[in-house]
Amino acid sequence: MRHALAAICILLPLAALAEPPEIVVATYSDGRVSVTLAHPDTGWDHYADGWQVELEDGTVLGTRVLLHPHVEEQPFTRSLGDVAIPEGVTQVFIRARCNVTGWGEDRFALSVE
Repeated sequence: MRHALAAICILLPLAALAEPPEIVVATYSDGRVSVTLAHPDTGWDHYADGWQVELEDGTVLGTRVLLHPHVEEQPFTRSLGDVAIPEGVTQVFIRARCNVTGWGEDRFALSVE
């Protein structure tokens, strides 16, 4: 029990210091969303592991899972195809995630007109 408590006391502050991924730029064309992320990936222990396309109300239209760290490739761009934007929607939001801090609070507004 003491060892578990010690581990929590050591690891919890590290998670608090972890930076969320920054969405540098995003584009939309013909159902494809491309997102450029910047994140201080350190390896498998801490890396940007995804982003999603959301409506204003938080409804998720698509999720791009990032399967490995990008330590030597920063910033980096990945795309997601077949994103169905509902009729009448002119703006969506991109939210990024890292495997330490989870989904970020900040969203990037993307015009889809």
